[in-house]
Amino acid sequence: MADDETLQTIHTLVDEEHRLRSHGEKIDDDDRARLRAIEEQLDQCWDVLRRRRAGRDFGGDPGQASEKQVHDYLQ
Repeated sequence: MADDETLQTIHTLVDEEHRLRSHGEKIDDDDRARLRAIEEQLDQCWDVLRRRRAGRDFGGDPGQASEKQVHDYLQ
């Protein structure tokens, strides 16, 4: 996934997070579970993006940082 695609995924997840949080106290268990999943996905996407940028800035291979590596790291 390219940086632009990762950023688009981030924006989509943030929009969904805002929509869910706009329910206020009416959030049900399913919404809470989805919010936790969104937070995890956002953490992974931001980590991948930072790793890619660092790779480019310091002469590494930005393609090395993938969502799978981050997911495996968090496990």
